[in-house]
Amino acid sequence: MAMSMDPRRFALVAAEWFDGEQRHADGPTTFTVVDGRLDSISRGDRAAELANQGWPVQRTPFLMPGLVDAHVHLFLDGAPTDMALRSAHLKQAVPDLTEAARRSARQALACGVTGVRDAGDRHGINNRVREEARGPASGMARVRSGGSGIKRAKRYGAFMATDVEDEASIRNSVRELALSNDEIKLILTGIIDFDAGAVTDEPQFDLAAASVVVEAAHAADRKVFAHCSGAEGLAIAAAAGVDSIEHGFFMSREILAQMRDRQLAWTPTFCPVHFQWAEPQAVGWKAETVGKLRRILDSHAKHLRLAHEMGVPLLLGTDAGSMGVPHGRAVFDEIERFIEAGLPLQAALTAATAAPRRHFGASHPTLVAGAPFDAVSLPASPFDEHSALRRPQRVWSRGVVSA
Repeated sequence: MAMSMDPRRFALVAAEWFDGEQRHADGPTTFTVVDGRLDSISRGDRAAELANQGWPVQRTPFLMPGLVDAHVHLFLDGAPTDMALRSAHLKQAVPDLTEAARRSARQALACGVTGVRDAGDRHGINNRVREEARGPASGMARVRSGGSGIKRAKRYGAFMATDVEDEASIRNSVRELALSNDEIKLILTGIIDFDAGAVTDEPQFDLAAASVVVEAAHAADRKVFAHCSGAEGLAIAAAAGVDSIEHGFFMSREILAQMRDRQLAWTPTFCPVHFQWAEPQAVGWKAETVGKLRRILDSHAKHLRLAHEMGVPLLLGTDAGSMGVPHGRAVFDEIERFIEAGLPLQAALTAATAAPRRHFGASHPTLVAGAPFDAVSLPASPFDEHSALRRPQRVWSRGVVSA
């Protein structure tokens, strides 16, 4: 529900808050916001003092940074589970897909997700919506765009990437994509064969080619995020030094050690596989396949916990737009998967707030003076009541109340 508040200057008193890395539960804290940025943070309740000075003052039981979904596909709709409907969606004209992306970005913001990283679409819809979402009053989550990614011909990823061939083609494509993309998306492997319980295809890029992608992207001041699962592909991704591995199923301690040493991030994206395990009738999986899905998820959780213990940078992403993975709401499900894996809530929230902002190069990844005021007010502390995350009272984007 929209609230009338002057976005240029207001104050907020929070009974408790989370800055993106640390919980603050030692009494009320007063925040002042000026021109969309957090101007000051003061311990104690300064409501009366500031009201006397003419500041509009609000109160909240809990304040935290706006959430970030580090892996989405805005032009896809995760709600439909009927394969015919999903196929028909992809065949729509670009203007219709663009409007679907806008709806996704609005839905994300309404849930308290103030920023998303779009992980690729071949139409460049993500780049267009990124520009439209820049204004704080757009009603959409801000977008970090992977534009169109790169892949090999006749291999997985046609809906989100264009084809490259030899080294010259890779360098030229990366150079051109870097002009409009915030990051370069590399489709390094195919998808999991769930009936086999494994990634059965060979990687699309060998180490030499993947290294060319990384070198060319870094030369253009762009990071690389790689769609990758399976032992062979993960070994290539880590050795090539991609900046983040997306999905990363069939992870190993050895790969995690390399990622830790090079500070390569991991975005595990439990949601799509978890949905297919929890709702196998939507895909028509037989009992044997459901068992393999469960084993894949259990291994993924084990390695996520190990990654946390080892110090691998973790980013929370949902792959929203995939079957059964709705934009915005899926973030809460992914947080639950992190907690089920054994991570403390604080680590899960960091992966959904400060960690992606830091990875994306934000000057203020946490709620500190000077940071853009992208924040969420909750009716209770999620440290006491996890479900409070799903009930945002107010959402601010650059200081403007959007929900």
